[in-house]
Amino acid sequence: MLTLTLNPTVDLVWEVAHLARIGKNRARVRSVAAGGGGINVARGVVRLAGRATAVHTAGGEVGLRLNRLLDEEGVDHVAVDIEDETREALVLFETESRHSYHIVPPGPRLREHEGLRCLDALARAAGDHPYVVASGSLPGGLPADFYAAVARRVREAGSRLILDTSGPALSGALTEGVYLLRCNRTEAASLTDRDIRGLDDARAVNEHLLTTGAAQVAVTTVGALGAVCSTGHGHTELHVPPLPGEPLSDAGAGDGMVAAIAARLTAGDDPVSACALGVAVAAAAMLTPSTEPFDPEVAHSLRREVRTRFHIRE
Repeated sequence: MLTLTLNPTVDLVWEVAHLARIGKNRARVRSVAAGGGGINVARGVVRLAGRATAVHTAGGEVGLRLNRLLDEEGVDHVAVDIEDETREALVLFETESRHSYHIVPPGPRLREHEGLRCLDALARAAGDHPYVVASGSLPGGLPADFYAAVARRVREAGSRLILDTSGPALSGALTEGVYLLRCNRTEAASLTDRDIRGLDDARAVNEHLLTTGAAQVAVTTVGALGAVCSTGHGHTELHVPPLPGEPLSDAGAGDGMVAAIAARLTAGDDPVSACALGVAVAAAAMLTPSTEPFDPEVAHSLRREVRTRFHIRE
């Protein structure tokens, strides 16, 4: 499994008892880790006993720290040097309320030649991997259709692209078409100019994506209701199982879901079965505070409780 992260982060997680509006807030450092969509997906694949390599940008002192953190964690990665500084993100975890506050800056601005270097690095590595995951936002300086160029490079290498992004980067990629597209309800709404309130709405969005050739497999998530996984055969609703504890944070749930889908597709599962584990991993991620990784044992136990319902395409 190969992943691409164009706008990674160093995630700083601080813990406070109570976030006071006046005076100093005394905090302790809970964790420091490399982050960003594709890096998180690669980490999740490894937690599910798979193998992954993360291609990512790295710039300045923060970029050097990002590389060191990945090396220390044992994540296989390929860094593409950029001139501007890699971003840092801050997560504040309030222990009394058990709420997390995720504060993320926009990140660096890439030059045209740096974007081309990313494409070249991806193309060199993609041929050895059946699936490539491109996940996360685009940094400034890259055109909105940059993921369309990624899709072309991946297809030319004989691999399949799994895409998880948002905003103009999402709509810009769909002109090229991808193998699998994962959207949450907000991202799906941006594609159709209609609210995604339930699984029926998600099914309609997926049908649109399949019909227009934007994706061969469409996965739209609808929060606590679950997700709809759609292929040429039909639409499958996947309902979130009951959680064995209080949900603490949705940070990382989407990346965990994509990691599970990618891992199981690489292992030979069909998209619906892969998505069922994805729903379970996303649910397991909700049980961990801030950006802490999901528990694989909890995820596999929840997988057995994911209910499905199939709809034939009309």
